[in-house]
Amino acid sequence: MKKTIWVHTLVKNEERYLWYAVMSVIDYVDKVMLWDSGSSDNTLKIIQKIQRLKGKKIDFRQVGPVDGETFTKIRQEMLNQTKSDWILILDGDEVWWEKSIKRVVAVIQEKGDKLETIISPYYNVIGDIYHYQEQAAGQYRIDNLKGHYNIRAINRKILGLHLEKPHGQQGFYDGEGNLIQERSKKFRYFLDAPYLHFTNMMRSSSKMNDKKVPKRSVKFKYEVGIPFSKNFKYPEVFYLQRPDTVPVPWKRTSFSFLIRAIPETLIKKLKRRFLPFQKIGY
Repeated sequence: MKKTIWVHTLVKNEERYLWYAVMSVIDYVDKVMLWDSGSSDNTLKIIQKIQRLKGKKIDFRQVGPVDGETFTKIRQEMLNQTKSDWILILDGDEVWWEKSIKRVVAVIQEKGDKLETIISPYYNVIGDIYHYQEQAAGQYRIDNLKGHYNIRAINRKILGLHLEKPHGQQGFYDGEGNLIQERSKKFRYFLDAPYLHFTNMMRSSSKMNDKKVPKRSVKFKYEVGIPFSKNFKYPEVFYLQRPDTVPVPWKRTSFSFLIRAIPETLIKKLKRRFLPFQKIGY
């Protein structure tokens, strides 16, 4: 029997990448729960454009402003109202390749009865779309993996599945209080199907709008990344027709950005190699 997949996307001021994120997965899932928590930029206009194109696949709601605690409560409410077999966590700054999302869906359909979670790698874009962060910067640890990895697909059959802790520390737990990534490895599947993650980039139209989002101001990084190869193919959605309200993603970093980023990058690399810290991902 075909397994259903719903997407959880809770956003605020995500106008730069939200269109690309949602449109990169929507044709391969059954529903996108696209809830807005008080956007003040063009995010709502972009959501309306997506609704016109995809109609019933979009469950749009305005849930009002949130802080660290209420963010988790809203996420829990999304989970409570989900009726699918699996959920896919999609933030407004995560963009998938067609091949990658198709592989995630294929694994769910073929092995989903025996699995609980799927781990995916990602490129952490830094500075501009032409550069990505070194693997040593990724502090997520899942099983024997350390770096830019995350659990994005979760089976709802996990008994007592729920969320705990405020935004920034939030995680999915089972009914016994265990983080889902700490459950048995045999139910977890690593799939080499990457996506692009823009978490350290400006995600709204201005820094002022970004500062209105909890934790957003500390995520923006001044750092010189590794250039993608000249023949690197970006997710297909970047090449498709887009509404005028959706920003073009191809802008390069400014000279002033590089002046600040070069010394900060050196300091960051030294800290990563001599003062490592561990961060648990989900």
